[in-house]
Amino acid sequence: EPMSKRQRKKLLKQKQWEEQKDLRRQKRKEKRQKRKLERQSKLDFNNEGNDRKRMRREVVPSTLRLIVDCSFDDLMVLKDVKKLHKQIQRCYAENRKAFHPVQFYLTSHGGQLKSNMNENDKGWVNWK
Repeated sequence: EPMSKRQRKKLLKQKQWEEQKDLRRQKRKEKRQKRKLERQSKLDFNNEGNDRKRMRREVVPSTLRLIVDCSFDDLMVLKDVKKLHKQIQRCYAENRKAFHPVQFYLTSHGGQLKSNMNENDKGWVNWK
């Protein structure tokens, strides 16, 4: 049966795609192996791993204290309260990863911020 030019092109592209399938698979495999070797060489070079336990043992607590006063959240619109919540989350996470973490305090935590954190991040009650 006659085939349109568009159908022939489509069929030709599909055949080429199928023929090059093994080649693409091989390239992906090589790329994965290359990244794996780079990661291993980087670990050997630094002589450190991404092992959190090892990192936590090397942590030396700082004597600095960081206090975030949340008493002004009643003057903020909800959009700003949500941004503040994200900033506090980021600060807490980065502080936990730090080699010299500061003592992190939230004061006057209540109102809109507390309800937003209860709603969107129930794990904050376990923060240390």
